[in-house]
Amino acid sequence: MKLLVDADACPRIVLQLCLDIGGRYAVPVWTVASYNHQIVSDHHVAVGAGPQEADIKIINLAEAGDIVVTQDWGLAAMVLGKKAQCLGPAGRVYRPDQIEFLLEEREVKAKLRRGGGRTKGPAKRSAEDDRSFAIQLERLIREALRPGMGD
Repeated sequence: MKLLVDADACPRIVLQLCLDIGGRYAVPVWTVASYNHQIVSDHHVAVGAGPQEADIKIINLAEAGDIVVTQDWGLAAMVLGKKAQCLGPAGRVYRPDQIEFLLEEREVKAKLRRGGGRTKGPAKRSAEDDRSFAIQLERLIREALRPGMGD
């Protein structure tokens, strides 16, 4: 198992939590970014600045049983299809049974914006987001490491 972090838009605190919690459970942390962010991780992969290059690299690296941290619902859908777990930076665990709804919501909002409408942006990050993320990441790792669960 490895922890893959979509580092392009990952809050620093989330990356630090990944490194701390991953280290506690001996889970290697991989970071992928479209340019070099001065990121310290077990494995940092810098990709070109082309559209979706970081996402494609993460999809190619992800394997069943891995945990991917991203706020990109499209990337989440792809890694869930590879039987990896997926977690958003605010602690939201993405599940296969809900991802289609999220993708539909994303498309509706994009269509509204293309037509000149406005949508609400993300809420400011809170200490509760940090706590939720840490709790969920640790829970996913423990579940994956439990005998018979990571198969």
